[in-house]
Amino acid sequence: MARLCERGIFSGVYVGALLLSLYFQSATVGGAALKQEVALENGATVLNHSMTLVQRMESLLNMGNGSDVTLRVQTVNTDEVKVIQAHSLVLTLQSDMFEELLLTRNTSTLVLMETPDCSAVFDKFIRYLYCGEISVRLDQAIPLHKLASKYHVWSLQQGVTQYMTQHLSSESPSGHVVGWYQYSMQIGDFALRDSCLQYLSWNLSSVLQSGEWGSISEDLLLSLLQRSDLILQSELELYEALEAWISQNQPGSPTVERALKAVRYGMIPPQHLFRLQKQSPLMLKYYESIRDLLYLAFQFHSASPVQLAKYFDVNCSIFTPRNYLSSSWGSPWVINNPTRDDRSFSFQTQLGPSGHDSSKRVTWNALFSPRWLPLSIRSTYTELGAMQPTRTDGGRPRIIVTPATSSPDFAGVSFQKTVIVMARQQGKVVVRHVYNFHQSTEEAGDFLVDADLQRRASEYLIDSSLYLHIVVKPLYHTLIVARK
Repeated sequence: MARLCERGIFSGVYVGALLLSLYFQSATVGGAALKQEVALENGATVLNHSMTLVQRMESLLNMGNGSDVTLRVQTVNTDEVKVIQAHSLVLTLQSDMFEELLLTRNTSTLVLMETPDCSAVFDKFIRYLYCGEISVRLDQAIPLHKLASKYHVWSLQQGVTQYMTQHLSSESPSGHVVGWYQYSMQIGDFALRDSCLQYLSWNLSSVLQSGEWGSISEDLLLSLLQRSDLILQSELELYEALEAWISQNQPGSPTVERALKAVRYGMIPPQHLFRLQKQSPLMLKYYESIRDLLYLAFQFHSASPVQLAKYFDVNCSIFTPRNYLSSSWGSPWVINNPTRDDRSFSFQTQLGPSGHDSSKRVTWNALFSPRWLPLSIRSTYTELGAMQPTRTDGGRPRIIVTPATSSPDFAGVSFQKTVIVMARQQGKVVVRHVYNFHQSTEEAGDFLVDADLQRRASEYLIDSSLYLHIVVKPLYHTLIVARK
């Protein structure tokens, strides 16, 4: 045992001397880049040879020179074994978990049991401990995060989490966001969970068309169905996707019934509801479970919303629209060179989702200003008797969406406007931000507040243009509470 201790002490001293030697070798001018920083107060100049040191550390790992510990990485439930010659000083500097394992070993070999996915990237993980850098693919994010968490390498754990958050929109053969969501639930990373859930909700139409939709868990499915901020073409698209998911996954009847009851049938036009009643195998099988919801939806479509609001609670989810992209609910708007000047745009929507209002249209005027003047400044101009400006270099982006005319049909209805901002991420057009406005939109202070519209490569622009989609959602209000 004494010999083992002596050998460990000698190896540690040797490795320490070796690292110091590598550092001084890297400080030689030959073959190293010289980085001149801003002159310090005493006129000194910083010589930076850190990249050369990193290269020598990588070479130290690859060659195994001065190794005092052998990592024997065994893959669970297989005969696969990886052997890595490492240096205890480096491992303990980066990980207190490795320090604990190395202190309790009684041989020069440290046996580590890893799952197949973690074993496959273990070489990358160890290289990070030596070099401080790592290349990550979408399919490697979870196993690298597992290793970083297991061995308490917090810098890598945070880096991988950030990578996952920034690469939700990346293309992958079978999808990865659902897997990352499920993993975030397992480890209790609620920030990552919320990022995944927001991405799925805001880009649901593309998710529904992908192979990833079938891999969604029951809990995630039910969570999505409850949300009003889903962005998709129509409620009918959601129902048809739900029918496909149920056919593929064959869940139990309680799950199917909960999912079907979360569909907002009042948002589906009556002609499509009639077709589903007769042609949808899923609806035919579970008709009794949702019969009352269908009956309420048909009442909603046949009666005036004002009359319906006298007897039913129209503030419930069945009468609440989601963010539908079809032309009945709004319009896309592409603004070229958005910093140049104010722009205006007109479009029409259906007065409401009710079949009673299907033939009624509302014309909307949208005004976008890249430098809108706040009310506090405008009032000063007015008091001074000067002409009230609409733009100023000190203003911020604003968007106003107002009806072109008023109508008695607006009674009992308020309109929520949702402005969706698209962006290109990893070569794919996705939703970058969603802004919700109630009634007048002029005083919404957070619209594009952090956006850099001047820079051509801005993450808010696509080919120097601002891509918006305006959705108008009619919300009905209960007018009279019927006496029981």
